[in-house]
This record gives sequence, structure tokens and C-alpha cells, in this order.
Amino acid sequence: MLTLQRRQLVGHDILLARHGNHICSMRVDRSNGRVVALLDDGTVDSAPNLIAPGLQLPETLASVMREDWKIMTVCGAVAAGMGALMVAAALVLGTTADPAMLEMLAYSSY
Repeated sequence: MLTLQRRQLVGHDILLARHGNHICSMRVDRSNGRVVALLDDGTVDSAPNLIAPGLQLPETLASVMREDWKIMTVCGAVAAGMGALMVAAALVLGTTADPAMLEMLAYSSY
């Protein structure tokens, strides 16, 4: 089941607990799942950004979109294409069809 919860990112907290006011800047290294901090003395320290890197946390909306954006794009394009096709068919049918046939189609749904 898909539950949408925010992931608990702890890398910033770990680095703040280790170094406090000696941190000049921090950046998130998403490819490695870590937070990297540049310290006052020029050294660099890093910490994992998840509580347990191997832990499978519930999916978030952002993680689902990051993994499935291609299929979502294809489905959206197909839906838009089908909608445009139905509108075009309705316009063509409305302008070229016999009025008696249009009346028959309108009452056939009852």
C-alpha cells in the first residue's frame, strides 16, 4: 500500500550535533544519500541522510514521481490525445451529421 509520509532526513542534525557553530556550509549529496559539511578549519565531514540507509521507508509523493515520471507522462499524453480526439469527433459529427440522426443519438441513451 502506498502511504505518503515525509522521509526523516537526519544528516543536518548529525553534523550540527558533531560540530555546532564550526560549520561554514552544508550541501546534500543525493546520489550517495549523505550531507556534506565544510568546517571552519577547511576540513570536510559527512553524515548519512537517512536513519538507516538500508531501511525501506514508505514512499512519498516525490519519490513516486521521481521513479515513475515516464509512465505518468505517457499516460497523461494518451489521456490528452483521447480527449482531443473525442472533442474533434464531436465537432465533426455536430457540423456534418443529419439533424435527424443527431436527435436519434441524443435520445438513444435513455
